[in-house]
Amino acid sequence: MSRQTDNWSSEAYQHAASFVPKLAGKVMEWLDPQKDDVILDIGCGDGVLDVQIGQILAQGTGRLHGVDSSAAMIAASQKAVQASGINNCTFEVLDCNDLVTRPELQKQQFTKAFSNAAMHWILRAEDKQEQFFRGVAAAVRPGGTFAFEMGGLGNVSELAVGIMGPVARRIGLERARQANPWFFPDEEWTRRMMEERVGGWKVERVEREWRPTPADAGGVEGWVRLMGKQFFDAVPEAQREECVREALGPLEAVCARPDGGYIFHYVRLRVLARRV
Repeated sequence: MSRQTDNWSSEAYQHAASFVPKLAGKVMEWLDPQKDDVILDIGCGDGVLDVQIGQILAQGTGRLHGVDSSAAMIAASQKAVQASGINNCTFEVLDCNDLVTRPELQKQQFTKAFSNAAMHWILRAEDKQEQFFRGVAAAVRPGGTFAFEMGGLGNVSELAVGIMGPVARRIGLERARQANPWFFPDEEWTRRMMEERVGGWKVERVEREWRPTPADAGGVEGWVRLMGKQFFDAVPEAQREECVREALGPLEAVCARPDGGYIFHYVRLRVLARRV
């Protein structure tokens, strides 16, 4: 596993984006965890949803294994499940594009795979997109399912433009585009990737939903500093804070709600696919 910078902090995540697991009700319905399921959580984050799933699995023989590239998030997941008293969840630090490099995860042992709000980060590297879906396919039993939700085409477009502009003025548009950490596909791309380019999947349900989302306690600044960190890291350090401030002014004006607070224009892509 290659070493990479950990861009995440569970504390900053709770301050800027605690709404992410709270708004996962629909994809959890699509996952439909049952007490004897064996579930692979891809990009498990801080473990909030894993505790919910683990409590269902504790009623039977089920278990969950979560993977995430962030050591900070894995530590938060382990702490969350320990505090809950369940013992059927395990976690490991792993770049989710590298599932194919882990033979023990490629034995079709999982009845279901799951991912919430992680794959728009995971799929950013175009040359690893097919590898990612092949890795998931090799982990899931025939007949098993993969339920995931991620940013869809058009997601947080106002935030992306608001950040990219100040960054591009300092390092150029092409370098700013290369620093963009997100990939937001649509329904057709997903179906074509899973069923045709990779194969082994049948997309049974897919939808893209516009879901305006109120900002968390950290407001626009908390979101921008956490989610946009990789953009700003591409800017020379001496100019970085100035760049952040330049982005925040217009974004706070654009995202402001008439009654106070801020709103982000989230677009969610939700998929349920069956392993064939």
